[in-house]
Amino acid sequence: MEAEIAGARRHGQDCLARSSSLSRPKILGGICPGLGRRVVSAMTVGWIAFACVFGGSVVGVFVRPVLPGHHLSDESKDVVRLGMGLVATMAALVLGLLIASAKSSYDTSRSGFNQVSVDFILLDRTLAHYGSETRDARDLLRRTIVSVLDQIEHFSNPGSAPLDVAATTAGGGALYEKIQELSPKTDAQRWLHSWALQTTADLAQTLWLLVEEQSGSSIPMPFLVVLEFWLTVLFASFGLFGPSNMTVMATLLICSISVSSAIFLILELDRPFKGIIQISSAPLQNALAHLGQ
Repeated sequence: MEAEIAGARRHGQDCLARSSSLSRPKILGGICPGLGRRVVSAMTVGWIAFACVFGGSVVGVFVRPVLPGHHLSDESKDVVRLGMGLVATMAALVLGLLIASAKSSYDTSRSGFNQVSVDFILLDRTLAHYGSETRDARDLLRRTIVSVLDQIEHFSNPGSAPLDVAATTAGGGALYEKIQELSPKTDAQRWLHSWALQTTADLAQTLWLLVEEQSGSSIPMPFLVVLEFWLTVLFASFGLFGPSNMTVMATLLICSISVSSAIFLILELDRPFKGIIQISSAPLQNALAHLGQ
């Protein structure tokens, strides 16, 4: 039993040390994904994508009348169709893979956030079963959850400024230290003490991983630029060789909106704590409501 408690303490200290070593805003009692960084919004990137893609088709329409006739021959069209078919295939594959990857990342972050909420409730229950001497630790736990909710609400607002999370980080460390200071007297208390230390350490590690995942976009900007280039060239070929009538232009407009919306969704899912598609804070609010029961 003593070895188990010592192992839990070492594990918790390692997790806290890793969290405190981050140069960006840190968490134990707060989630501050990407605070202090300027990240272009998904909506802005979506509009840029639309302008590039639809602009490419419009350029193709206006370039067509000034091209020499042999550039628009059937042989030239066949070669361009083959090349654009390859580009279209690559672009479709990349878009599909990005959407699947972004959705998987979003689901992982949501599951991790839900697990954190459950761990908060279990930690409170464990401290309650330990005895009345954990009253201060349970009060500190409640303040920690309130701080997490405040940071999520602040960060979800457009144009939110960086937060001073030093007090929250100190509060999280104080929670671990408060639990560590308990002096169990029975075997049951020793087991609960060990489990509480382990849970607190796991919370620190899970929250640290969440902030690492959300500290910036996982999609490199050069990757998006290349994808935009492929789509722009593809739509330029549509405008170049397609007839210039309202039906074709309306179709190109709808297709441009569709692909730019796909890019918008990818970036939205990649930033689950900010934007239109956000992870709900309801699980953490429910955890706060169940504390002390």
